[in-house]
Order: sequence, then C-alpha cells, then structure tokens
Amino acid sequence: MGLCLVLGNSLAQAADLPAAMQAKVAKYQKQLVEWAANPTILAATKEANAKGGLLPGMNNAKWNDLDDKDPIVLATLNSPAGQLIQKWEADKNLNKLFLRDQKANLIAGSSKTLLFNSGSRGSAINALKGQVWTDNDIKPDPTTQIKSVQVSVPVLDGGQAIGILHGSVTAD
Repeated sequence: MGLCLVLGNSLAQAADLPAAMQAKVAKYQKQLVEWAANPTILAATKEANAKGGLLPGMNNAKWNDLDDKDPIVLATLNSPAGQLIQKWEADKNLNKLFLRDQKANLIAGSSKTLLFNSGSRGSAINALKGQVWTDNDIKPDPTTQIKSVQVSVPVLDGGQAIGILHGSVTAD
C-alpha cells in the first residue's frame, strides 16, 4: 500500500508532462520498481553497502578522469548487475540505467555515467528516502544528451531503502 502511495506522489510530479509521456513514465516507474527487487540487483547493492562502496576512495573528479575503457569503469559495466542493467536498457524507451548504493555511489550501469556520486540530486535524495522520483521536465539527459525524463526508485531490503535504480525515459 505504501508503494502505491509513493508512486502516486511521483506521478503527481510528472503532471506537467504531456499525457502520452506521463503514461510512458508511469509504465517505466513500475518497471524500475520490479527491476529494483531483482535478486542480482539486491545482492550487488548489499555487497557495495557492506564494503562501504564498490570503489572505495572514488569521487566525481577521479571518476571523470577515467577513460571509458578503464578497468574500473568496465568493472561497473561487466559485473552481473551491470550486464543485467545493460540487457534492460536495451529497451529503446530507456537511454540510461544506473544502480547506486546507499550513499548514491555508482555500483553498475549501462554506460559510463557522468557522475560517480549523485547524492545531491533529487533522483538520489528521494529514492534514498524510499520514494519513487520523477523529474517534471523533458530535457536532454546530462549523460546521454537525449531528450528524456529522469526517474529513480529505491532498492528496498525489508522495506528500507538501501540503494537507487535510476534511469531516463526517452521522450518521443
């Protein structure tokens, strides 16, 4: 019941979007909620949190200095969670998908993200409170530059937010 209420609040955020985009965003919010409960996603999130982060000492500046083919970057793409996320993101209605830990640090993704840590962003702040979040604008995604609406959902363990699944729904 709480999940429906949280989804309802998030859909209200998207009310400024055209009706067709609202429906598309709602569909993918629900899909992300299901994916966030996947055992591979839960295991990767729990492991990263237990280690104090998948990549100790990493920050946005260090991350930005890494080449797309750096072994550290490739580890986030080639892990079991990264491979699963890439499979899901093959849906052309999504143009990015990232898994983050309880501190909003990257665990896995479909590509090299712009930010290693997104803790100051609404997508992270709200998801870590256990809320589904949706941006209320269609705009170029910072990572992909594709016009889209960003969405995020909490990764839950026993009802507690332990991480974030964050993506962008491509605008038509």
